[in-house]
Amino acid sequence: MKVDLTHVCSDVDRHGNVRYYVRIKGRPKVRLPLPVGGVEFMAVYGQATAGKPPPARASTRGTFRALCLMYYESAAFKGTDVSTQSWRRRALDRICREKDGGFWPAAAMDAYAVGELRDELANQPSVANTRLKALSALYKWAAAKKHVPANPVVGVARLKYASAGHHTWTLDEIETFRARHPLGTKARLAMELLFCTTGRREDAPRLGPQHLRRGRVVFTQAKNEHCAPIQVDIPIRPELAAAIAACPSGHLTFLVTEFGKPFTAAGFGNWFRERCDEAGLKHCSAHGLRKGMATWLADVGASEHEIMAVTGHQTLAEVERYTKRANRKRLATSAMERLNGGTLEQKSIAKQ
Repeated sequence: MKVDLTHVCSDVDRHGNVRYYVRIKGRPKVRLPLPVGGVEFMAVYGQATAGKPPPARASTRGTFRALCLMYYESAAFKGTDVSTQSWRRRALDRICREKDGGFWPAAAMDAYAVGELRDELANQPSVANTRLKALSALYKWAAAKKHVPANPVVGVARLKYASAGHHTWTLDEIETFRARHPLGTKARLAMELLFCTTGRREDAPRLGPQHLRRGRVVFTQAKNEHCAPIQVDIPIRPELAAAIAACPSGHLTFLVTEFGKPFTAAGFGNWFRERCDEAGLKHCSAHGLRKGMATWLADVGASEHEIMAVTGHQTLAEVERYTKRANRKRLATSAMERLNGGTLEQKSIAKQ
């Protein structure tokens, strides 16, 4: 395998295994640990090119760091989406950085130690819970592979905290955005794609003419597409059809950058954030449109299963918060209307 890094060379040992080294004139040759391009490979490369002694080998058998590296190469890890791999790796690598490089026995981790790692981030409860999720995935795999006796994360509760999450767009805010970004603008098309398909920021930039079939939008959601794919198949709303017709792209995707290239999920999110700011909706974001459609569906009486068919949610618990809020609103309206239609005696009691 060719490695496009300066000062890196390779040879083959007597067993046919390729070995990689950093070779700089006037310095000792430094062996690079496999896999090529892995966390430890790049760490040793960075130290060697900077003229520093290489860090201790993270492949020391039985350490937390070694367990992480084995996990990163496992089918369980590689079978998850790239975004999932990214946040899990960040969370686990942070533990290694902050805890002596991860050079302590992986099997020594118990529920108390997990709780301590969680509580270190108590001032950032969402980050603390992400750390727990990453540790749970790591040790669930490790226990199944007999690398450790059990998963120490089992029974360790996540931190509870109040968070409304992304702001849910209201219909008035959608009209405000439409007024600022009329038909024919890329911003308007982006908003209608997000709202009318309930897509996430990673879905909208991937949609194109090939996803329109006989008056319907049919696509596989980007989230978990490699491990638990969810296909969305919903009618095209008139607002979306009008936006597509008014803004032809000539590309495989409806939305492209100013250079005619596809958006990345992060790039699209940042770009759409700016379009919201232009409309005076600084508190609104791409994901909030998905929540806005789910709320609207609940308000007009759609059931949990109907909402799930549109949004792609997999459990009733994920959508019932929308229907509960809508049902509570309808019940409150019905209750107050009873006062308007009650008898004189009932109205007299109500006044007391």
